[in-house]
Amino acid sequence: MPSVKYQRGEMVMGRWPGSSLYYEVKVLRYDASSQLYTVIYKDGTELELKEQDIKNAAGFQTRSRSRSRSRSPGRRRSRSRSPARTTRRSSSRTAAAVATAAITESAPTSRRDAKLKDTPEVRLSPLVMKCGKLNIIKLTTSASLLCFVLPPGAYFWLLFLPAWVLFLVLQVNLEDPSLANFPPLLPPFEAFWDAQALGFVILWVLFQVLLYILPVGKLSEGMPLRSGERLKYRTNGFFAIAVSAVAVVAAVHQGVDLTYIHSHFLQLATASLLISVLLSIYLYVRSRYAAPEQLALGGNSGNVVYDFFKGHELNPRIKDFDLKFFCEMRPGLIGWCLINFAMALAEMKEQSLNAPSYSMILVNLFQLLYVLDGLWNEEAILTTMDLMHDGFGFMLAFGDLVWVPFTYTLQAYYLVSHPNLLSLPALAAIVTLKLVGFYIFRKSNSEKNAFRRNPSDPKLSHLKTIPTATGKSLLVSGWWGVVRHPNYLGDLMMALAWSLPCGFSHLLPWHYMIYFIILLVHRDSRDMSECRRKYGSAWDEYCRTVRYRIIPRVY
Repeated sequence: MPSVKYQRGEMVMGRWPGSSLYYEVKVLRYDASSQLYTVIYKDGTELELKEQDIKNAAGFQTRSRSRSRSRSPGRRRSRSRSPARTTRRSSSRTAAAVATAAITESAPTSRRDAKLKDTPEVRLSPLVMKCGKLNIIKLTTSASLLCFVLPPGAYFWLLFLPAWVLFLVLQVNLEDPSLANFPPLLPPFEAFWDAQALGFVILWVLFQVLLYILPVGKLSEGMPLRSGERLKYRTNGFFAIAVSAVAVVAAVHQGVDLTYIHSHFLQLATASLLISVLLSIYLYVRSRYAAPEQLALGGNSGNVVYDFFKGHELNPRIKDFDLKFFCEMRPGLIGWCLINFAMALAEMKEQSLNAPSYSMILVNLFQLLYVLDGLWNEEAILTTMDLMHDGFGFMLAFGDLVWVPFTYTLQAYYLVSHPNLLSLPALAAIVTLKLVGFYIFRKSNSEKNAFRRNPSDPKLSHLKTIPTATGKSLLVSGWWGVVRHPNYLGDLMMALAWSLPCGFSHLLPWHYMIYFIILLVHRDSRDMSECRRKYGSAWDEYCRTVRYRIIPRVY
């Protein structure tokens, strides 16, 4: 067995893919099967490089001084993923994600690259940007943090996101939730608070904690961390929702009135908001005592407000209990289904029906299928940005515990007081749309996840790929050869199927569809520019191969 030339922890010079530029990197590990080194750049970018793309630091500097020739302007880098490596989805795909995009991924529209000196070595030195009395530290090759975004932007999102959820809940409760009636009348303070509602939320969370820690289900291994360590996760989410369903049915059979959730929706949302804030405070305080290797790169700016919002610690755990993974997949996601079921019972009570309306049944079944699919394929979330790179702070805590259960359920809440009759042809068309969207979504995600975990799997030998200088490959076969981001296409079709049962009388039940389109446009624009910088000519070949895109290029 050949010896490894570069050892773990060694500082070397790594060639940036698609260019002749070398940067100082740290060797994290070596994969003997693929014969690739995993290295990390000073801005946190991790790539796999071949041995010929790595040079000894001392020898490289000596050779670089002996030659003198001009170089092309340096390329800016990003941490974007290729289409074959796009994240699946998670419960926190929320407006908080838009907030983070605005805070961490915004970049100047134009910027002149500096000419390089004689040597091809480029040092990644920190740049301090002054914004009033505050210093914002960034890496010169990372996406810029605009002065007007951080820290004022963090303050804005911390206040805006909770206010927006409360606004949606108040607005949908109006007899006429039209935007013409904006803003809704602000009820007295007592209407926001109910101690019993807080007790119910706490009991629900503790019940999900109990199901999570039970030694049932697979013990899955996460992706390698910067240290090379792989954390283990108990992926028994499908078991948790099955037991939760049995418990809810038993409670209803014993006479528990679940329509309490509808009549106390605002108080339950306020209680969940309080828990998310307290959890975020705990997470930030404990992160101050965490080891440097346990901190998230994106939430380690030194600014208290931003780090509190973005998340300072990457994987906060109490022994083996992973707080981030639990909140991502359990109380809010399963609570989404519970709330929808309660809304169906409330509709029957308020409209004097013997059974829920077709519209309510469709919304419940469609969204239940979405959640069941996520929990059945729970292991796939371990490869998402949320788990691998994002710290656990207010952004994810609020998204998991407040945004998901109290905004994704607004279609069902709307139908309680605003029934919408569906004809049989309309019913059939909506069901067909949902099933087609779900098929595209599941098939494309299965292809992506299998390819990401083991590209050399013989079962994937029929898939066509485009090799890149990073050692990775771009998937251009299956659904990924038909359209760019096919999983987004399936997601978009399903979001449309969720909204159509509510009709077109009001804009409010279409909020998720509108949000998803905005997020899709942002991601498409970001991925196009950043993947071109990252993969160079390989990305141009990919664009020539896969021509169809979900969002037409209008920018």
